[in-house]
Amino acid sequence: MNPFFLLSLLFNLSFARGGFRTSINVSGVVNGSFAASARHLFADINVPFSEEEHLKRLEELAKDYMSNSDLENAIMSLNRRCSKISRVYSIGKSVLGVPLWVMEISDKPGKEEAEPAFKYIGNVHGDEPVGRELLILLANWLCDDYMKDPLATLIVNNVHLHILPSMNPDGFSLRRRGNANNIDLNRDFPDQFFHMNDDPGAHQPETKAIMRWLEEMHFTASASLHGGALVANYPWDGTENKKKYYYGCPDDETFKHMASIYSHSHHNMSLSEEFPGGITNGAYWYPIYGGMQDWNYLHAGCFELTLEISDDKWPNASELPTLFEYNKMSMLNLVASLVKTGIHGRIFSSDEGRPLPASIAIKGINSTIHAREMLADYHRLLVPEGKYEVVATMPGYKSRSTRIVLGEEAMTVDFVMDPVITTTNSFLQRGWNCSLQVLNNGSISQLPVNLIWILGEKTFKESIGNNLSTFQGRGEVFLFLIFLL
Repeated sequence: MNPFFLLSLLFNLSFARGGFRTSINVSGVVNGSFAASARHLFADINVPFSEEEHLKRLEELAKDYMSNSDLENAIMSLNRRCSKISRVYSIGKSVLGVPLWVMEISDKPGKEEAEPAFKYIGNVHGDEPVGRELLILLANWLCDDYMKDPLATLIVNNVHLHILPSMNPDGFSLRRRGNANNIDLNRDFPDQFFHMNDDPGAHQPETKAIMRWLEEMHFTASASLHGGALVANYPWDGTENKKKYYYGCPDDETFKHMASIYSHSHHNMSLSEEFPGGITNGAYWYPIYGGMQDWNYLHAGCFELTLEISDDKWPNASELPTLFEYNKMSMLNLVASLVKTGIHGRIFSSDEGRPLPASIAIKGINSTIHAREMLADYHRLLVPEGKYEVVATMPGYKSRSTRIVLGEEAMTVDFVMDPVITTTNSFLQRGWNCSLQVLNNGSISQLPVNLIWILGEKTFKESIGNNLSTFQGRGEVFLFLIFLL
């Protein structure tokens, strides 16, 4: 056997969320599963199978998993069966042209509502197929139990849940981690510390699809499902110097709370001896760069977790029902936390009642989220049982802030924002009774004191020496008058 292939195989199997772990112990087949539980660094290099045997085992295991066409049929079938609470759409195609199908589950799928949106993404790595199977089971459970189970009903009525079962269908078909170009998709996103992925034209089609998706949708939170470990991972995933140490993001406490919701709702994740409480900071586990998790938070204010849901990357399909039962409450409770906790509200202007896509910040936390353009709703995840000062800002409006005591339940915090003393001439005349005259030929006279007149590229301030007699406009004259306070 080629020793370089052996090392490559070992390294490949040691990947979990997106990088090498400290160790790996390949034990071949255990109870019909291909065990790649990466817990001991090359502890046993007496691997009991060749490359051909490895691929054969994967093929044997994969035949009881849904193929890409099976997955598509399952998605379409669910949509037909539950058409009132679901819709199906594609965010793009893989390298080999496989559609990246998404299921939206909501009581008003496809409609704009002042509700939070959550996304689940499975099969980021082609050789980690458990997530794609569990997400189909989750969607079916919600479909079957809506209006029967209180948690299913809460989620469907109050959250827009988007499920992408397979981000990497080509990798699944090829039985490998990377996509058809053999690129690790969890290394392909722009990174805050290293700029190797800054060229937008260099990203893989699957990565571009996710990036466009976040531009089009307004997700509050997200999680991607992986295999090879059992832990809920949260940002940051990388460090500035590539060294391994705890490196929390501005919302570190909130992320720990989210990760704990998942781990403590799980059958045994929180009992981990390796990861206290079943959660870990990504950089403390091992640094990675170009990951999807950090990019979501940095680019869109979307709070994403990376969930390692099975020590075995490719367990026997007979274990999938058990794995679903182990993870079901975790997946549901994480989504439900978007409406059970945190602060939620809408932002309007005081003068016209217009919805404002303002920014929302929490004093002392260096991160910002934005209300949506159309409905001006925002959904800010926070740790319950805390005191916070919430600040709303918007260009052209006075900032507003309020102090709250957040309990165990979600809280509504709306804002009505006043325009700054910057207005058009019509508002100026109406609100300030200033003397202002616009002549038919486009000239202006009778400007009040302490005004700046901005028209085109010329700015005039009334003071001694300024000539404010005329200004010839083209067609219609547009005025923008600013008070100097």
